[in-house]
Amino acid sequence: MRDGVDAADLPELHPLLGAREQIRAFSTLFHGGEESVMVRLLVLRTLGARGEAPDWSPQELREHFAYLDAVKFGTVLDRLRDNGLLLWEAQSQRYRISPAGRQALSALGLLLQFNAEGDDLAYVTAQLAAGQAAGRVGAADLQHLLSRLNELRDDFDQAVLSGSEHRIRRAADTLQAVWRWVEKGTELIHAIAADGELDTATHRVAQQIGRAQSALLRQASVFQRALNQLDRHRVHLGASGLSSSDVNRFLRDRDIAGLASLADGALCTSPQPAFALAAIALDVAEYELVERERAERDDTTLPPARSAPQDLDAPAAAAQDYHVAEDWLAQLVAIESEAPLADWVPQSGFAVSAYRLSLLGLIGDAGAEQRSGVGAELARLSVRWRVGNGLDAVGRAGVHSMSRGVLLPDGVDVPDRLAPWPAPASACEAAGDDIDTTVSPGLEADASSSPVTRPRTRRRRVPDSTA
Repeated sequence: MRDGVDAADLPELHPLLGAREQIRAFSTLFHGGEESVMVRLLVLRTLGARGEAPDWSPQELREHFAYLDAVKFGTVLDRLRDNGLLLWEAQSQRYRISPAGRQALSALGLLLQFNAEGDDLAYVTAQLAAGQAAGRVGAADLQHLLSRLNELRDDFDQAVLSGSEHRIRRAADTLQAVWRWVEKGTELIHAIAADGELDTATHRVAQQIGRAQSALLRQASVFQRALNQLDRHRVHLGASGLSSSDVNRFLRDRDIAGLASLADGALCTSPQPAFALAAIALDVAEYELVERERAERDDTTLPPARSAPQDLDAPAAAAQDYHVAEDWLAQLVAIESEAPLADWVPQSGFAVSAYRLSLLGLIGDAGAEQRSGVGAELARLSVRWRVGNGLDAVGRAGVHSMSRGVLLPDGVDVPDRLAPWPAPASACEAAGDDIDTTVSPGLEADASSSPVTRPRTRRRRVPDSTA
């Protein structure tokens, strides 16, 4: 201790100072080299294993430990006896393990029962279970379990954040190994927390342990989600059935010599220029290779020599396909009576139907005399087409409905149902008395028929073939 500091004034030292005898027993057992410690533990555990006859005579000891050097064995017995682990009964002339030695053996026996991976949590849980059964559980005892649970949770979180499949699977295996002890610890904490005589500090630590155990129990689903995420990004090596995880596992199973043998012939050693600074060289290389813009050089090389072509005629233009227009022209020529547009225009699909409707606009084109082909023949057709109000349902060839209209050969009158487009009422009201009288095109009307009145400011006409 520093000057002016008394060991008795430190609360943390009070439990240790009160257990000097037990601590001296452990100091006796574990002082010195590993071989000496092993021999002492061997002798002490052998003496304590015979429960039906706990006392040993010197002759029995020499016969039982005949495989040990006599001088060294005598030294071990003297050390155990001088430090209070063995008792010598003068009346019976026999050796017996002291109470402190029994405590050391009991603690050592419990420790040896939980020496597998993941059993560190089991050891702490078993100690708490023993304390709870004896009614001696304090906040300091629970702190060991809480610390170990927090350590496991931190290790599991780090494994998930690393994104390494190897670390995540190893953490999942660790969780599987300690799962049983976490569940037993949960039952133990429930029993401890239900004790109404617990002090406030112990009860608070028990609650913290419960929350840590709940976090560990939820960790299994976190591992599974992380593994599923890695599985979606796993790279498969062609059709070999292998993936990057298989290659990683194969390389991890190799030792240093095996890894070095895999690199034979695959890696080459390049000289390291000690005169160049790596950071500056990397910066210059990045500029030259990535950022610097260079003008593209003109390719001035001559093309390779080739023979003169034999066919000097210009290639014929690719023939255009007018079969849809020709079919439509043939159908229009065959019309002899009134034909509704909804029955004749839609065909095959929406594109063909729209194309057929657009070709009707060529009928009656005044400039057709100077052209030839399907378009000119359509313009010279003796057919009219008229469109009125309303829609006709189609429901085929990709067309739901279309404007009501008819195809009329020459000499056929426009049907009455194709009324002319009416003018909006607002236009008539705005025009007042300034109206004129017109007759719808295509309708035969005499002087006694009723005229159709329209505003002069917004004249409309029935769509004709050029509309």
